[in-house]
Amino acid sequence: MLLDETFKQAKNKTVGLKQTQRALEKGLVQRVYLAKDADSHVLRPLVEWCRSHNVERLEVPTMKELGKACGIEVGTAVAAVLKD
Repeated sequence: MLLDETFKQAKNKTVGLKQTQRALEKGLVQRVYLAKDADSHVLRPLVEWCRSHNVERLEVPTMKELGKACGIEVGTAVAAVLKD
């Protein structure tokens, strides 16, 4: 799946595992984007959190694609769109 318009137009985002985890714990996340090629042991806690708290998850083909969409030069395993 390519990144959707919600992600591209979102004003408030998190990039990276730690920022996204903090936002999830505070209940600020609307949707989480996970790179399919990221290590599963890195993503597993986030997937479980999203599942238990009913946060929407979408997969992105690669970390590089997700990083580029976030405006950074390196790949990222996780990004999120925050609630308004």
